Amino acid sequence: MIEVSNVTKKYANITAVDNISFEVKDGEVVGFLGPNGAGKSTTMNMLTGFIESTEGTIKINGYDISKKPKKAKRQIGYMPEGTPLYTELNVKEFVTYMAELKFVKGKEKKDVVAKVLEETGLTEVKDKLIRNLSRGYKQRVSLAGALVGNPDVIILDEPTVGLDPKQITEIRNLIKNLGKKHTVILSSHILSEVSQICEKVIIINKGKIVAVDTPENLEKKTQNKNTIIITVEDQNEKMQTIKEKIREIEDIKLLKENGDGTKQYAITSNEKVDLRKDLFEVLPKEGITVLELKKDETTLEDAFIKLIDSDLLKKAEEKDKIQNEDKDKNKNKEKEKQKEKNKDKKQDKEKIKDKIKNKEKDKGGKK
Repeated sequence: MIEVSNVTKKYANITAVDNISFEVKDGEVVGFLGPNGAGKSTTMNMLTGFIESTEGTIKINGYDISKKPKKAKRQIGYMPEGTPLYTELNVKEFVTYMAELKFVKGKEKKDVVAKVLEETGLTEVKDKLIRNLSRGYKQRVSLAGALVGNPDVIILDEPTVGLDPKQITEIRNLIKNLGKKHTVILSSHILSEVSQICEKVIIINKGKIVAVDTPENLEKKTQNKNTIIITVEDQNEKMQTIKEKIREIEDIKLLKENGDGTKQYAITSNEKVDLRKDLFEVLPKEGITVLELKKDETTLEDAFIKLIDSDLLKKAEEKDKIQNEDKDKNKNKEKEKQKEKNKDKKQDKEKIKDKIKNKEKDKGGKK
């Protein structure tokens, strides 16, 4: 289990991670997402004990990584981004070396290494120098280094970056299998990959957590319209009049005109309304032939963009609010200053009047 509580990381005047908290339970496969500069890599580095947090606590299987770093790190298998490997070693030598670093006992070491090589599909290339391997196999070697010693927690930083589609599929299947025996947290820019592999998603932006949920729930939460994508043959150009026949339709938008004369439209309604049955009934009566009809489902990528954009908008609004409040404060201060000036002027006038009166009295008394 990974427990992150009120963690902050500051570099001089820059706050890279700002008071974040989340939990990854035993056996979960969790995706850690965010745009560039969001604080992903900083968080991953703190989870592995590579850098210390400025504030807050990180516990790996109950061990505080700041107070008991050795015990905490023994729970972790870490696959860093960019596959930093000893390329002059062969595959078996590298995995054996990683086993030694993790204090795998001498008697068990041979069997442990052989098992990991088999799990990661490296048995056939175990005697090859790492520098002669393809990028996909190098990723596997890095993953084998993380897995050896059977750690409870596996942390993977961009595990499929730079791979071709076949290699991505292979690594993805490996990661899926890891979830059966380990707690896994992975960062990735490939959102479709995360939605296929991960049970839960954590999204970070500008150093703050903006969402923690399942991919399915995030997709549902960010879908505020129900959209139908429909391809039709409409010789009499009646498609735009359908809005009058089906009152629940909010908008009909032409997406493209195909070479065969058919057209594709996006038809939107409230999220609670399903237009499909009505469309199948009404369109044929208007002489419109339906060739294809499907619901436009929100993807994790759509959800991610909406959450990040809404977070940026929220922060911009907060910034504007603070600026407006400061302006109002300054205006009030100016008003108060002006009042004080006017008050002082009034008092000065009163004093002058009093002096004139007193002088006149003195003159009258002398007479």
